[in-house]
Amino acid sequence: MPELPEVETVKETLKKQVLGKRVKDISVYYDSLIEYPSVSDFKSCIVGQSIVDIRRRGKWLVFVLEDYFLLSHLRMEGKYLIRSVDDEVLKHEHISFVFDDGVVLRYRDTRKFGRMYLIPKDKIDLVGPLKDLGLEPWDDLLTSDYLLDKYRSKRLPIKTVLLDQSIIVGIGNIYADEILFLSRINPLKRCSLLGVSELDSIISNTRFVLSEAIKAGGTTIRSYTSSEGVHGRFQQNLLVHNRDNACDVCGSKIVKIKVGGRGTYYCPKCQSESV
Repeated sequence: MPELPEVETVKETLKKQVLGKRVKDISVYYDSLIEYPSVSDFKSCIVGQSIVDIRRRGKWLVFVLEDYFLLSHLRMEGKYLIRSVDDEVLKHEHISFVFDDGVVLRYRDTRKFGRMYLIPKDKIDLVGPLKDLGLEPWDDLLTSDYLLDKYRSKRLPIKTVLLDQSIIVGIGNIYADEILFLSRINPLKRCSLLGVSELDSIISNTRFVLSEAIKAGGTTIRSYTSSEGVHGRFQQNLLVHNRDNACDVCGSKIVKIKVGGRGTYYCPKCQSESV
């Protein structure tokens, strides 16, 4: 699934291709991708709108239109592709945004898990998913005190809680493993037992890992690519996730377990703290 660095890469790629373009027409071939409003309202409201900016909030792409925010979550395999108005609509291309200059932005999603919201700007804090999101990794409010308050009543493993988008946004399965490895914290450790120094380490390593992944264009695992011709390279730098060889630090064999139903990789020696 695309995580924060992948979504950031998609955002920057699309800004170079569609910023300033006006929507002339739109076709929706799979209605369930539109979460809000109705498909008919979605289509009628978006026609005539220009793309003023493209932002990211957590793992959501935020297309800033003149009167609306178009929120797009790529989920497992969503991709945006640039086409021309004469190009055939291919299998799995479920939405076509036709711009007034003949360029077409297609949304392709093999598994059809992606979702879109079109929300009036004055309702963005009342409607849709953004109102429930936690802090961005680089927010000045993200401190050990903030995490102590959020974690103190939770009995869940830290790996599970790192994936909770209502606390810190943008951390997915791959990067959670990397963050915990660099922080030398066992993924099974109960988050309520973490001390200030451990929480400070999580914060600093979250910022480091995600920043490095953004520089590398994200992590391409399985079939995900950010856009045609844009592939992440951070997978070459993964220290524990999806590895079954020896730890680069201590030489111990990397172990894979399940935490909250998610495949989790860690070093039993480097991350050997009691749980």
